Amino acid sequence: MKKFYYLMASAVILISLIIVQSCSTIRQISQTLADLKRLQFKLENVNGFKVAGIDVTNKKTINDFSMMDGIKLTQAFATKKFPAEFVLNVAAKNPNDGKGGARQANATLNHLDWNLYIDDVKTINGDIANSVEIPGTGQSTIIPLSMGLDLYQFFGKQGYDKVINLALNIGGVGGSPTRLKLDAQPTVTTPLGPISYPGRLTIIDKEFIQ
Repeated sequence: MKKFYYLMASAVILISLIIVQSCSTIRQISQTLADLKRLQFKLENVNGFKVAGIDVTNKKTINDFSMMDGIKLTQAFATKKFPAEFVLNVAAKNPNDGKGGARQANATLNHLDWNLYIDDVKTINGDIANSVEIPGTGQSTIIPLSMGLDLYQFFGKQGYDKVINLALNIGGVGGSPTRLKLDAQPTVTTPLGPISYPGRLTIIDKEFIQ
């Protein structure tokens, strides 16, 4: 009889421990999701924009290209291939700085599954090459995304002038990522394993998105 009561008591203690541990895990998951949802993103700027191997970062209009560069560009467009490459810098901000009642928490971004839209046209997709640490300081961390796509494939029907002007608007003098947006889903490393943002974000250049 004593053995029976001993086993019952042990079972009750074990079940209680499991319940406590489960509640702790649930709280940890909830807190982690809350921290993740506080992360903010925006498109910062574009660097090193090249079309058909020609740098456009110091150009503002079509007339700024040399005659030789102009010939190379028109010849490339005539082949129905107009490769562009550039770096799109994404700013990430982690407001989990311990102020205002929130706990201080750094975030390690190990995936940023993204689709690139130009003028609302879906083009290419990708992910970050390496994990990125986003400190819980409220300061921005820059995430450089290397882009490479064939502008002719997506915009060739608009004609040479419009495609060149598109490139200049994005990567030329005074250019900005205004005509770009990212459809993205961040994934961060946590003590419980990788956790993805619940849903996808539309990241633009005008404001931080969370």
